[in-house]
Formats: sequence, structure tokens, C-alpha cells
Amino acid sequence: MKNDSIRDLVTVTDDRGKERQFEVEALFEMNGESYAMLRDEEGTVLMKVEEQGSDQFLVGLESDFEKSQLLDAYQIAVDAAPAED
Repeated sequence: MKNDSIRDLVTVTDDRGKERQFEVEALFEMNGESYAMLRDEEGTVLMKVEEQGSDQFLVGLESDFEKSQLLDAYQIAVDAAPAED
């Protein structure tokens, strides 16, 4: 199935300087923290959004437990309020 919707794009640079471009799949908050779900052709990545002054940065999540909790909460929210086609 082809998705023709236009999404916001972000470029993420890893620790080795390699850049990857992602579509922003979702932005959400949990426990007072902001998170971004990003997607590219290789898969989906969950990152924390951190702010320093007026700047925002994406930071990788280290804890598999934290990732699991976030994905479970996100799925519950999606199931409760599915997007319209």
C-alpha cells in the first residue's frame, strides 16, 4: 500500500557522523517527557526530545524497558483514538 501523505522530515546524525533522514511518525509525551517516533526504509526508531533553551535535540534511548513502556503506552493511545483515513 502506497502512502502519499506528506510528513515532516528530520535528519539525524549518529555518533560516527553518519546521517539518516527520517519521517516523523508521531510526537507524544509520557511522564512529562517528549518523544518522537521516526521511520525510514530501515525501520522505526524511538527517540527522546530534549530542549536546551530554544533548541531541541533528539537523543537515543538506552533502556529496552523504557522503549517497551513507551511503545505499549503509544499503542494504547492509538487503539483508543485511531487516526482517520
